[in-house]
Amino acid sequence: MKIAVTYENGGVFQHFGHSEQFKIYQAEEGTVVSSEVVETDGNGHGALAGFLKGMGVETLICGGIGGGARNALSEAGIELYPGVSGDADQAVEALLKGTLSYNPDTMCSHHHEGEDHDCNHGGGSCHH
Repeated sequence: MKIAVTYENGGVFQHFGHSEQFKIYQAEEGTVVSSEVVETDGNGHGALAGFLKGMGVETLICGGIGGGARNALSEAGIELYPGVSGDADQAVEALLKGTLSYNPDTMCSHHHEGEDHDCNHGGGSCHH
């Protein structure tokens, strides 16, 4: 099974559509057997679903994600685990153990303590 995580500095990156890197894990029998960090080469939002599908990814762990990207992933047959934060490697281990804490209703507006950011950074916007 191939699992992708939106990736930045070892953690789960919090905006799928702006992901510049994914960490791709190959898991067999509940154990990670290999992993690699791949660059998205500037692909964004909807194009990322095709990028992941082309790499054979079956499952995605991410932070925030918009409706359009959700639909693209669904059409690509990629199982989605949004609303995850923290260490990327630990998130994958938790998924494999069945203990991953995620929020299926997560959208891409984030309000972190002391930080107020939404999806309009970088000039992009989300479609909810």
